[in-house]
Amino acid sequence: MGKYLDPRADLTFKKIFGEHKHLVISLLNALLPLKDDERVESIEYWPADQIPERTEAEKYSIVDVCCKDNKQREFIVEMQMTWTESFKKRVLLNASKAYVAQTNKGMKYKTLQPVYALNFVNASFMKDVDDYYHYYHLVHDKYTDKVIDGLHLIFVELPKFKPQTISERKMQVLWLRFLTEINDRTQEVPAELLENAEVSEALEILERAAFTDAEMRAYDKFWDSISSWRTLEGDWEDKLAEAKAEAEAKLKQDKLDTARKLKAMNVMTTAQIADATGLTAEEIEGL
Repeated sequence: MGKYLDPRADLTFKKIFGEHKHLVISLLNALLPLKDDERVESIEYWPADQIPERTEAEKYSIVDVCCKDNKQREFIVEMQMTWTESFKKRVLLNASKAYVAQTNKGMKYKTLQPVYALNFVNASFMKDVDDYYHYYHLVHDKYTDKVIDGLHLIFVELPKFKPQTISERKMQVLWLRFLTEINDRTQEVPAELLENAEVSEALEILERAAFTDAEMRAYDKFWDSISSWRTLEGDWEDKLAEAKAEAEAKLKQDKLDTARKLKAMNVMTTAQIADATGLTAEEIEGL
């Protein structure tokens, strides 16, 4: 058993970034695609009634911290413990709601401020690329310097992060190392993390001794829920794969049966049967 708890859990993530404004400011400035004159200087957390509602499954798999800065820009920070493609649409929906909600406060269109959704994903979902950092925003498809400043969606695939292969800003590397290297089995913390004041403070917050018995029960319940959700998710994926395999096998058999009948009628060439069924000439000749 290590000295620290895992920062990705609901209890710990919110205790670090949902209760210490200077730490979430540091995280935002490190991970968001902001220019020097766009850096976050101060923030206020959203009232509880503004936090996006979660489905029962999402309550166990998503941790969030929401805030806005002195420029009225909105920030939604999430730790997603599991992944489905529908999460992208959910992130877009919640960011859009936050953008539209500004008009309810009497703001004119020209004063609408951008919304940034920063999503840490504890899974690899973009299998065909090596990059771990994915930034989506509204940009002209031909003139890429022409941008509509409204919604900014950032997804960080934590399992892909490798500090020795990147050259990004120092704080980005340190925060991502903190999120990927520290857990409840950690015995020794890398010196680079301890030497940084903000990350070192986050580590102190994570010390197991600082948590009450009730908090530890909540922490353990969170991980039990994640384990159960992943088991259910795995069972569902297995069943889906089985159903897909059965459907493909049936389709192939139907094509073979059709080809066999057409071949027996002796009115079509092998090439014509292949065009009609999608089978290869070799498969048809073997019937």
